[in-house]
Amino acid sequence: MTYELSILVVNALLCLAFPWAYNYAYAKQRGVGGKRLMGNRDNLPEREGAAARGLRAHQNLLENLVPFAIIVLIAHVIGVSNSITIACATTFLIARIAHGGFYLAGISRVPGINGVRSIAYFVSLFAMLVYATQLF
Repeated sequence: MTYELSILVVNALLCLAFPWAYNYAYAKQRGVGGKRLMGNRDNLPEREGAAARGLRAHQNLLENLVPFAIIVLIAHVIGVSNSITIACATTFLIARIAHGGFYLAGISRVPGINGVRSIAYFVSLFAMLVYATQLF
């Protein structure tokens, strides 16, 4: 398995882990949990705080994981793997972890840097686009 495919697998595992994090936060919210979360989830209260942010972070990861996976898989099929694809795959993963962590924790800025979550998103997007240039 190439390094890039390994990074894709780690991204997939990150995607699978998100629901655990935000559903845990949701279960703690207003005492929602147990059988209510195991059922159809009809008439449950709105998600708030970390539960809502976690859901949005997960959706954002899904929206970005699909094109990233397509790029990685096409690169694998046509035999493209080089220092740029490795760096881009690594950057994508680190930026997605940062984006998700910042989003889940409700951090939109750190001292001296406004919009840190958005910066992490754009870094992951840029890494994906640079990776895609290696296919041509």
